[in-house]
Amino acid sequence: MNFDEKLIMLYGEDALDEQKKRYAEAEEKFVQLFGRHDNMRIFSAPGRTEVGGNHTDHNNGCVLAAAVDLDAIAFVIPTDDNIVEIKSEGFEIAPVDLNDLSVHESEFGTSEGLIRGVAAGLKNEGCNICGFKAYSTSSVLGGSGLSSSAAFEVLIGTVMSYLCNDGAISSVKIAQIAQYAENVYFGKPSGLMDQMASSVGGFITIDFKDTKNPVIDTVGFDFASNGYSLCIVDTKGSHADLTPDYAAIPEEMKSVARFFGAETLRSITKSQLIESIADVRKECGDRAVARAFHFLDESDRATAEFEALKNNDINKFFRLVNASGNSSYKYLQNIYPLKKPEEQALVLGLYTAETVLDGKGACRVHGGGFAGTIQAFVPADKIGQFTESMENVFGKGSCYKLYIRPVGGYCVR
Repeated sequence: MNFDEKLIMLYGEDALDEQKKRYAEAEEKFVQLFGRHDNMRIFSAPGRTEVGGNHTDHNNGCVLAAAVDLDAIAFVIPTDDNIVEIKSEGFEIAPVDLNDLSVHESEFGTSEGLIRGVAAGLKNEGCNICGFKAYSTSSVLGGSGLSSSAAFEVLIGTVMSYLCNDGAISSVKIAQIAQYAENVYFGKPSGLMDQMASSVGGFITIDFKDTKNPVIDTVGFDFASNGYSLCIVDTKGSHADLTPDYAAIPEEMKSVARFFGAETLRSITKSQLIESIADVRKECGDRAVARAFHFLDESDRATAEFEALKNNDINKFFRLVNASGNSSYKYLQNIYPLKKPEEQALVLGLYTAETVLDGKGACRVHGGGFAGTIQAFVPADKIGQFTESMENVFGKGSCYKLYIRPVGGYCVR
């Protein structure tokens, strides 16, 4: 494929001119920073949208997810000094010396921690690591549930795969290394869905029963040809100070699993939980039990959503998506910050979406929750009204119509 064809594949034909301008501006910035080089490479890693399986990956459940056209890109040249120097639009990133791959707690929550963590993960897996200089820019909304951190991690892993491993590191391995970096070097106890969807690409279902060998399947469903648009609405809620809320979900779920002598909820059944519910409530608490019920239903629901799309049953798919949103709201309880119950932007977004959709399509919380974004499947004849209504609540540019891209981490040139 030529350059234009690659951009169309990544972003859709309607976005070609916009993306050519974006890439040209990024290349110009790279040249201003580092000069012109014949060996310059270009890489891209996408954000992801979680379609089904809200908070199921960290307990070995099933998810349905897709890579999207919002992505992080990098213009890169290799170096021989073992130092990664990234100039990033909107971020101050200090150079990272790969001769030191120890965990730095001072780098928790930083890009430096992710760079060092990906390099350490690659080294642990017997892969080569190398220094490089790069200029990067990202269209993945920070704190949006589209997983800007996973896109950055996968971008770093993809760069090193091509620069010093001949592009031989599998997308699954890059995702696993990216999760390791986020858990150990970034200090966030995330599951594997974000990184896997970003690295593998396309519209995929993932079964995490064996996290070392996840089972991945693809579906080529096209919402646009069925008269719907996949939209993400940024409710502008801050993700600051929400790590304890996120961390409590997998921990509470696993506390219920431990009651039954298991490590994760994937190893127990709903009938077991119902039979022992009185004792589990005493030991783990009511919220943990509610979240366990959410997991047990939601993991199965993600698989059912995938089957509905395979069978081209879009109405059943929408019923399942709405049920997922209802379960997240009532049982998972990740719709507003627990320490700031007065901040309920997601609630307002969901109400607005349901009002406009009026029984058509579907909507739900998107990603980790507590703040950030909602997801909606909007009929083509309502997209104008939907966008206008959301912008009335959350401001201009808050509604994004997404394109599902067929590839994950990618060497553009």
